[in-house]
Amino acid sequence: MEKLESTSELQSRLSSLSVSSFSGIASKNCDSNLLDRLQSTDLSQAVIYPDNQTEMDDNSNAKGLEQSTEDQEKRCEPGAGDSQGHSTSEKTSLPGDRKALPPLQPASTWTATALKELKAKLRQEKDSVVTIYRGDIMTVNVPTVPEAKRVCWEFATDGYDIGFGVYFDWSPVTSRAITVHISESSDDEDEDDELEGPVVPGDVEKGSKAVANSNLGEILPVYRQDSHLAVQGGSHEFPGEGTYLLKFDNSYSLWRNKTLYYRVYYSA
Repeated sequence: MEKLESTSELQSRLSSLSVSSFSGIASKNCDSNLLDRLQSTDLSQAVIYPDNQTEMDDNSNAKGLEQSTEDQEKRCEPGAGDSQGHSTSEKTSLPGDRKALPPLQPASTWTATALKELKAKLRQEKDSVVTIYRGDIMTVNVPTVPEAKRVCWEFATDGYDIGFGVYFDWSPVTSRAITVHISESSDDEDEDDELEGPVVPGDVEKGSKAVANSNLGEILPVYRQDSHLAVQGGSHEFPGEGTYLLKFDNSYSLWRNKTLYYRVYYSA
């Protein structure tokens, strides 16, 4: 019984004690909830950044946009393709490209029965009667002149027909003289091989002729004409400055020479 009383007395004394009873110790109230002082780590809530952080992010985005815009403008500038200011996709003209020739109007042609009269008249004129040997081609070069508007021709042959065609060379006229050039068919083919331009294969029987000169236009393809039966005539209006090529073709004949009566003149 005495031990229980001493224990109860000791507990009553301890409960009456306080922190203020000891010298050097001051009492201070602590926060009721320590968690209130901690920053929330709930990821479902929006994170609030300081104002200076927002400005920094905006400046960074603006710089990136300006950089991408400048890159795009550089790609669109004329000099972006190469160092000479040409776009890499720009087409360049090829050395083999040629300018298309102007179109040529067809020639006006006719025939006449006054065969003997024409031959008699041309026998009296100088260089109006020629012999075109077998396998040969005679070309009469007739330049255009300012005082005329048309070129005209008439011809006939003895005994046999002959091939005839008209072409126009657009090269500038360097001489006003009418000249005659006679060549063998093999020589004429060699000249065609040296000239630039597409070659149109064919023969006088089918009314076609190899034309290789890039400045040469066809007015009348070479056909075999019955010039031994009737006078063959025709004319053509000047398409511009250039030279007419009147071809008398006997290249298809292996055995026979042809006597040709012809005249070429201008018309206003």
